[in-house]
Amino acid sequence: MRRACVIGSGPNGLAAAIVLARTGLEVEVCEAETQPGGAARTMELTLAGFRHDFGSAVHPMGAASPFFESLPLADQGLRWIHGVAPLAHPLEDGTAVTLEHSLNDQEKTLGEDGAAWRGMMDPLAEHWRDFIEDAMGPVARIPRRPLLMARFGRLAMQPATGVARRMFRGARAQALFAGLAAHSFLSLDEPLSAAVGLVLAAAAHVVGWPIPRGGSQAITDALIAHLRQLGGEVYTGRRITSIAELDGVDGPILCDLTPRQLLAVAGDRLQQTYRKAMEGYRYGPGAFKIDYALTRPIPWRARECNRSITVHVGGTLEEIARSEDEVRQGRVPERPFVLVAQPSLFDPTRAPEGRHVAWVYCHVPNGSTVDMRDPIEDQIERFAPGFRDCVLNRRISPPAVLERMDANLVGGDVNGGELSMRQFFFRPALGNYYTGTPNLYLCSASTPPGGGVHGMCGYHAARMALRRLARSHRPTALVW
Repeated sequence: MRRACVIGSGPNGLAAAIVLARTGLEVEVCEAETQPGGAARTMELTLAGFRHDFGSAVHPMGAASPFFESLPLADQGLRWIHGVAPLAHPLEDGTAVTLEHSLNDQEKTLGEDGAAWRGMMDPLAEHWRDFIEDAMGPVARIPRRPLLMARFGRLAMQPATGVARRMFRGARAQALFAGLAAHSFLSLDEPLSAAVGLVLAAAAHVVGWPIPRGGSQAITDALIAHLRQLGGEVYTGRRITSIAELDGVDGPILCDLTPRQLLAVAGDRLQQTYRKAMEGYRYGPGAFKIDYALTRPIPWRARECNRSITVHVGGTLEEIARSEDEVRQGRVPERPFVLVAQPSLFDPTRAPEGRHVAWVYCHVPNGSTVDMRDPIEDQIERFAPGFRDCVLNRRISPPAVLERMDANLVGGDVNGGELSMRQFFFRPALGNYYTGTPNLYLCSASTPPGGGVHGMCGYHAARMALRRLARSHRPTALVW
């Protein structure tokens, strides 16, 4: 039986391992940390009994993932929990605009802009399955619905500020879209910044923005349980420092690593052109994260915020655009756009009875060393007066701490690399997953479709590896 190896036990690494194991390969996953999962881990980061997500906390792309949907993860204990509304966005007037599950409800919520929002979202929601298969696949392939993807592309390639101002008259809809687009880590005046906003909004109307019961670790644990049923195994505390350590592996080696880590472990095995491409790969802005143990729920002035697990704190389109542009210019924003998750409102397993947790971060320049605690808490206090009085304990994680806990988070970049136009089409290089070195592949968020807990990078990389393996062992016809 051929052996295959996956370096890294993040969701993409585990997805790749499952695809390989399903074909009968003997698969082992080598994880450097003592706890598997990469950015999909849940830990007691503040006080005993308070369970915090180290990386990703809310999972619209996990719920949307065609690969995850194909697996029996519910049989392995994975349970999705939804808020009443996927998202709330508080405003200065004491109200909040919400992103609703139902498009009918969304149309009513946005009033004068409801019809425009529906017109933008209806085609994506109506053809969701085909759309998400195309959106979460390699860039260089013929889409299932070319006309739908062309229509999506016309908006997706544009700056988010232009789309918001052209599509919507009111400040509420504009602010809602700006917060969605800011997940791109781009300036909202840059091309492609609208793409992420469109996908996340459509996901809310079809699959929601859920959390796993018990935290993101539940996704990792379910994937590992399924992998073990297929005969695969995960070895924690096994850091691969050189690809030479795997010379006994006679099948594919898939690396759930970013280009920087790939160079560290396999640079001497890479062809010169590919190595140069990896050396020139660009990382995006970082995250400055704070985990909170709270005495009570966050005291939002707008009661609508209590309907949602996710809250976008940043005010108007103009404020969010200014904040994100400052980050892209290498400056720390005075009023950062802050992303908040409050999972314990809907999942009581996350904190002791009567207590709560909050997961909070803002964008900063890659590798920033500036302490963002006060700017973050000032922003939350702006919309939830008395927030600081609720804090029992906090765990502050600037970019350097995030990278120390997960080497893939280079400079605090949680998306595996900048979402520039070049790195959208050639991520991380021409060929996407294959490194040009026989049997060596990249399967991290630095490959299409990019960041998020969805496993699709690993799925596509493993399928490519299997196709190439099959071709290399196909009998050659004799020529007489």
